[in-house]
Amino acid sequence: MQSKHLRQDMSFKAMKKAMDSYWPIPPATWDVICSISTDHSLIKGEKLYSSGEVPCSFAFVYQGLFRSFITNEQGQEYNKMFFDEGTFPGAMTALLTSTESSFTIQALEDSSVIKINFAAFRQLLKEDHGLALFHINYLEQNWLLAKEAREIQIVQENAEQRYRRFIINHASISARIPQYHIASHLGITATQLSRLRKKS
Repeated sequence: MQSKHLRQDMSFKAMKKAMDSYWPIPPATWDVICSISTDHSLIKGEKLYSSGEVPCSFAFVYQGLFRSFITNEQGQEYNKMFFDEGTFPGAMTALLTSTESSFTIQALEDSSVIKINFAAFRQLLKEDHGLALFHINYLEQNWLLAKEAREIQIVQENAEQRYRRFIINHASISARIPQYHIASHLGITATQLSRLRKKS
């Protein structure tokens, strides 16, 4: 079992590596990021951010797996995205507009994250060119391009094509996600998913 200090040191190193993969973060900037960030542990089923909450941070996943989902008026859940190690889950629209989040982000496994204060991070973005370039590259790859591809898939691909693409795009984590959560993400029933898996 890792000590809290060792786990924290390793989690921050992992976050630095993840950020540097988009754009190198200057040492002085990194020191500030560390000062506005805190590490947290969550148990399976615990909510990182809740629908209806006005968030004040976004997160980096050091260990674990999360889903973001919305709930309709009938209580049915739809899984929007999954976040595993090295990703940055957060309710970005709610953060940018200081409004309530429309979705929930929940741990699917016991997890360890770093929470980053958004207001302080946004101020740092205005002051640091290198961090701004990281932010631009991250948003382009993970929100703009990924969102457009997802929207095209929903319109143009049938359930079998969406399932095959999901398995390819999420090969490293698909076995960790309960099948009913995958079905919800694909917009099909668990029975339909079971039939698709048998055909594959």
